[in-house]
Amino acid sequence: MVDSEQDTHIIVGRIAGLFGVRGWVRIYSHTQPLDNILGYTPWLLLQGGRWVPVKHLDGRIHGKGIVAQLEGIDDRDAAAALIGCDIAIERSQLARTAPDEVYWADLIGLKVVTLDGVELGVVDHLLETGANDVVVVQGERERLLPYVEQVIHEVDLAGGVLRVDWDPDF
Repeated sequence: MVDSEQDTHIIVGRIAGLFGVRGWVRIYSHTQPLDNILGYTPWLLLQGGRWVPVKHLDGRIHGKGIVAQLEGIDDRDAAAALIGCDIAIERSQLARTAPDEVYWADLIGLKVVTLDGVELGVVDHLLETGANDVVVVQGERERLLPYVEQVIHEVDLAGGVLRVDWDPDF
């Protein structure tokens, strides 16, 4: 997901809870694989309406999630104050994509238009279902479009348009 600051920040996760008594936190990661979030530094935490850089000192997969130790957070109370904070990185920290690849974050907000020119709405978010990814389009109603080449015909980031082969009545 891209935030509103001129598309410079990419939200890659969220602080979801506490882990232990020494200030470690549980992380909900949007990256694939989950532990890729640990490869970015610094993290930017959204606190009080502004992005604050924070270095993570340590982190690992724990169960089905990620746990991390943050610089300057040494006890459970300090960690508790961070629960719910979005974690972002600078867009410049992302690896370059191949010409035919895009980051999910780049699709959010694109206008979705059928091959016949019918506007369906905008990309709200994407879901990973196992079989294929799904584009959630918000318009006059919500639509779920499979992210497969039979449906997704063109991703025009410069023009802000996702062209799809989709029946508007479906």
